[in-house]
Amino acid sequence: MPILPIDSGRYGTKEMLAVFDDQKKIDYQLQIEGAAAISQGEIGMIPKKSAQNIFAASRSGKISAKRVKQLEAKSDHDTAALVEALSEKCQVNARPWIHYGLTSNDLVDTSTSMQMRDALAIIEPKVARLALLLAKKAIEHREVPAVGRTHGQHASIISFGLKFANWASEMAKHVERIEEIKKRVLLCKTLGVVGTGSLMGAKAIEVQRRVSKRLGLFPVEVTTQIIPRERYAEYVFQLALIGSTLEKISIEIRNLQRTEIAEVAEHFKEGQMGSSAVPVKRNPIKSERISSLSKLLRSQMSASFENIPLWHERDLSNSANERFTIPMCSILLDEMLETMLRIIDKLRVNTEKIEQNLYVTKGQIFAEFVLEALIKKGVPRFVAYRDVQRVAFEAHDKGIDYSDAIKNDKAVSSKLTESEIDEIFTPQSHLGAAPQIITNVNNTVNKICKKFI
Repeated sequence: MPILPIDSGRYGTKEMLAVFDDQKKIDYQLQIEGAAAISQGEIGMIPKKSAQNIFAASRSGKISAKRVKQLEAKSDHDTAALVEALSEKCQVNARPWIHYGLTSNDLVDTSTSMQMRDALAIIEPKVARLALLLAKKAIEHREVPAVGRTHGQHASIISFGLKFANWASEMAKHVERIEEIKKRVLLCKTLGVVGTGSLMGAKAIEVQRRVSKRLGLFPVEVTTQIIPRERYAEYVFQLALIGSTLEKISIEIRNLQRTEIAEVAEHFKEGQMGSSAVPVKRNPIKSERISSLSKLLRSQMSASFENIPLWHERDLSNSANERFTIPMCSILLDEMLETMLRIIDKLRVNTEKIEQNLYVTKGQIFAEFVLEALIKKGVPRFVAYRDVQRVAFEAHDKGIDYSDAIKNDKAVSSKLTESEIDEIFTPQSHLGAAPQIITNVNNTVNKICKKFI
């Protein structure tokens, strides 16, 4: 069965697609066979010369996926075919010691760990790069007052850079999460048929320790025939979590690119067409693609969690779908990260429109600050609240500026001077702690992420 379930010409970088290539999977499993043999030879479990011969053959580059498939067509067993193909390249006296004490899933699960290891090595730097890029954008726009929206309504004033800071911080947290899961997910298992070490006996633990070190993995503490599928579920969950953050960013970009809002826009290259029918359209297609792929990525969590409860020491009800879930999640997230990096790098921010949108409600976005000023003058909160609300509703109905309505209302203007009211209606006065928050986030993101670049 092919292990690339999606069109390799459409999604994912060549680097990521190579991790899940058929030949690469064979090479991973040959590395495991070689590492196991040489480790067993080092502690006298099998003849040292045989171990060295197996090790050399496993890294010769002469065992092709094509040959393994030919042998598999006869045996109908992928691991048996790989062992036979390796045997063909080994000396006669070394052949009895190939795959000694191992079972199929020692190769299958450990090679999956190697795939995840190499996939994370591609994903993690991209997450870090995106975090740093977002932090840079946050600093760039930290002094830009903008509409803050809740429930889709104008709520209060924020720094436009705070949007980027929120995203940057979460991407940096994803870097930390990736680092944390490695010890639980990137596991080596060479404990045989039911997790006892089988033919290797008590020395099986030492063999596994040595193999793990050679492969850059962590030795699993206890298994059945397979690595516990909680570990795979955590890997898929982490990738889906990153994907959900990317979709969160993409949805905000899509909303801010609405014609009525128009505060940001994806880069629109020369010659690009937004619609086959409407020549003037500039659709946020890259952000929409991320939203679409995120749905597919999250859907893989269901199968991954269903794979956790298996019969006894194992059954095969997980095997077929894992040929899809692990590669698909890795390739999809890689594609989404590449797309988001391009979006953010060339994102057009329309500061003029951001400023205009502050006054769409004719100044009613400043109501919170009028309320605060009255309270500071000694007006009871609910008295002040009712006055601010009353004047706002009346101004809305009459279509007049809220600041003018405030100045003309005796209940309010008797408490506030005209200069005090003018200061209230100055957007730059209401950024609060946002600039410092953004600076703090930028420092944290750089501390966490720069080492991965």
